[in-house]
Amino acid sequence: MTITHTISRLLVLCCSLLFFARTAPTHAEEPPLSYYDKITEAADYIRARWDQTPDVLIILGTGLGHLAERIEADVVLPYEQIPHFAVSTVESHAGNLILGSLEGKRVIAMQGRFHLYEGYTPQEVVFPIFVANRLGAKRLFVSNAAGGMNPRYERGDIVLIEDHINLFGCNPLTGPNDERLGPRFPDMIEPYSHRLIKMAEETALSLGIKTHQGVYVGLLGPNFETRAEYRFLKGIGADVVGMSTVPEVIAARYLSMEVLGISVVTDMCLPDLRETADHDLITEAANSAEPKMNDIICGVLKQLD
Repeated sequence: MTITHTISRLLVLCCSLLFFARTAPTHAEEPPLSYYDKITEAADYIRARWDQTPDVLIILGTGLGHLAERIEADVVLPYEQIPHFAVSTVESHAGNLILGSLEGKRVIAMQGRFHLYEGYTPQEVVFPIFVANRLGAKRLFVSNAAGGMNPRYERGDIVLIEDHINLFGCNPLTGPNDERLGPRFPDMIEPYSHRLIKMAEETALSLGIKTHQGVYVGLLGPNFETRAEYRFLKGIGADVVGMSTVPEVIAARYLSMEVLGISVVTDMCLPDLRETADHDLITEAANSAEPKMNDIICGVLKQLD
């Protein structure tokens, strides 16, 4: 056999081996992780770095992240380090999970949240709620910057949310239900705890802070509303409007967490007196009103068992 024939046969053999290597059946791919498994992985990652059981999860919204400075932080975790966490893309949101103590209570604070308008799914938006609950948190304190539609409100006022209207067009609980997490049809007759609202009112009164109770309506955004939409929203019973909070509260109540919701009125949305909305001015208003909200949250924490 000539060298040429030998080389030819070797080439044919190599080509055959490559063909069979490509077409041979491979091991079955691992099935994708379930939502429950993702929650478990994220919770395990956090627990390995902070072995405390939190009393409260606090979500700090637009312009409201400075409460983090009052927390005696044990650990600060950037969102991108936590398995399966989304990353906040809003400029004023720091994107950190702070674990530590505030007013003698163990807290997890989200320094920035996720929004549907950023392109995240409802399940991604509320994922931190499930993780905090898996770690032991039984309460959610959620804050936001909101537009005021009630003419009795003023820019900088504090509104204790007593109820909400979901106009996002979606719900974080749609899809197959995992009974290990919560019931298929959770009750929403009291999404915001009357007990915690009373504590917040008493705290505000003792500090000389004016508060209101109101209904929050959540819309997808990211655009601000038209005059006609403001008239419609006011007509269906809303007092303040924003682009967050509702999905997180739905998830929290699904998990039987007690919820306190606080809005800072950052601009007045009266249809016939409406000025052009400016995100920078809204953030500035939230920053200036934030100390009042922070004092109320700290006062409620002091009263918790």
